[in-house]
Amino acid sequence: MNRILMTTATALMAAVMMTSCDKSDNYVAPTPEEPTVQHCVKPDYLKAGDKVALISPSYFTPMENVEKTADVLRGWGLEPVIGPNVGKVVDGRYAGTVAERISDIRWALADPTVKAVICNRGGYGTIQLIDQLTLAELKASPKWLVGFSDISTLHGLMNRAGVMSIHGTMSSFLAKGGTDETSTLMRDLLLGQVPRYELPAHKQNITGQASGMLVGGNLCTFVPNLGSPADATMGRDLILFVEEVEESMHNIDRQMRILQMNGVLDRCKGVILGEFTDCGTEFTYESVEAMLRVMLSDYHIPVLCGFPGGHGYVNLPLVMGANVTIDVREDGATLQFNIDGEHHEVRTADVIAPSTPVTARMRLAGKRE
Repeated sequence: MNRILMTTATALMAAVMMTSCDKSDNYVAPTPEEPTVQHCVKPDYLKAGDKVALISPSYFTPMENVEKTADVLRGWGLEPVIGPNVGKVVDGRYAGTVAERISDIRWALADPTVKAVICNRGGYGTIQLIDQLTLAELKASPKWLVGFSDISTLHGLMNRAGVMSIHGTMSSFLAKGGTDETSTLMRDLLLGQVPRYELPAHKQNITGQASGMLVGGNLCTFVPNLGSPADATMGRDLILFVEEVEESMHNIDRQMRILQMNGVLDRCKGVILGEFTDCGTEFTYESVEAMLRVMLSDYHIPVLCGFPGGHGYVNLPLVMGANVTIDVREDGATLQFNIDGEHHEVRTADVIAPSTPVTARMRLAGKRE
């Protein structure tokens, strides 16, 4: 009898919770008919004179930075158009209300003359947009979306909708001039010049070769999206990219354990570890990469460490949703995007700016600071 009462109470509680958690009319839950995406379409590369929208889906960016970025885009031969709500500030940080930020995304996607969308900055806020955007509207007009950090949520949405996107630099950095290699490589990628990255050896690498769809981004941004329409990790044959900033080692371990418990690591063919900028050292591990190597070694997949992407001094562009091949060897590694375009070699060791602090250069090589 007690078991019957407990079962009935559990069912009633579940029904109440489902009723109280109703989503908006725009919410599209994962369905058995389309649980995963195994292939993403590539938006058209840009050409001179194409329009590029500048929007702020997360925290606000000073208009001075946005205008400077617009000047950089003009210098690249492109035509910048600034989102109608860019410049607004809500609650001291957000770049407008949820409705205003969604409106700018829809404006950029719906305008057929806009060929790419660059986010002004990350911060926080894109998780508030997940249940306001449908995968259908993201898929309807494929165009490049560029950003990183909190923009990882939008990459998840785009890739889940079946559209490639670019994990790359934003207005908060482009406003500095746009002549550094981080910026120019992103520009070149938008114009169809696809990098093939050659990386130096890293002491925490795990050798091997693998191909799969590149997903991920900022760890603490995309992990909370597991099971949502922004979860691009639900597919098979994944190459997982992870970067983080100002997080403790134990929280990085926690997020990776969540991926592990949800079966994400079981679906990975390989892992790329990017920058772990200003992250904790509360354990005796030599580095975050050394800590993660212990966990990932159980999966017998290649692990490429030290990719200069994320919140570090250099943030090289990555095509999220693309099929990629990683080849990790004792003497170095390569990362290749299996998409059309004019491919060219980029030696990441040569991209590290001479002004980069010695400690950062040592970290990229997996050495002690």
